[in-house]
Amino acid sequence: MKTPKIVIATFLAVAALMSGCSNTGSTTASSSGTAYGVVEAIDMTSGSSGGMGGSGIGAGAVIGGVVGGVLGHQVGGGKGQDIATVAGVVGGAVAGHQIEKSRTQQNTYRVRVRLDNGGSQTVTQQSISDLRVGDRVRIDNDRVTRY
Repeated sequence: MKTPKIVIATFLAVAALMSGCSNTGSTTASSSGTAYGVVEAIDMTSGSSGGMGGSGIGAGAVIGGVVGGVLGHQVGGGKGQDIATVAGVVGGAVAGHQIEKSRTQQNTYRVRVRLDNGGSQTVTQQSISDLRVGDRVRIDNDRVTRY
C-alpha cells in the first residue's frame, strides 16, 4: 500500500499540535530534607496520570490517527480519497486523544502546609489518606503524612 506524502505530513502536523494539548498539571514545591508543619488547606484537582506523564502524544492519539487514516482511505478515489484520508487521520487522532485523556483522568490533591519556620509549602499528591486541615504533618520527599 502506497502512503501519500500528504497523509504523512498531516499526521506529523497533528502530532505536533496534540503535543501542545498536554496537561502540565500543577507544580510541586520541592523540599530539601524533611519539614514539619500544620495542614492549612487541601484542594482536590483533576490531573493526568500514567501513560506519558501527561505530556506529548499518547497512544490513543496515535492509534486513533492510524485507524482514522485507514478508514478514510477506504472512501472515494483520487484527490477525494486523499482528503478523506487526511480527515480520517485528524479526526481519529483528536478522538483517540480525548478518549485516552478521559480514561487516564485522576483526582489529585494540593496540600498547603504552614511550616514550623513560618513559611508555607504546597505539595501535590495522588491521595491524602486521613489528612485533614489542622493536622500536624511531616513533608518528606514531596509527600505529606501525619505523624
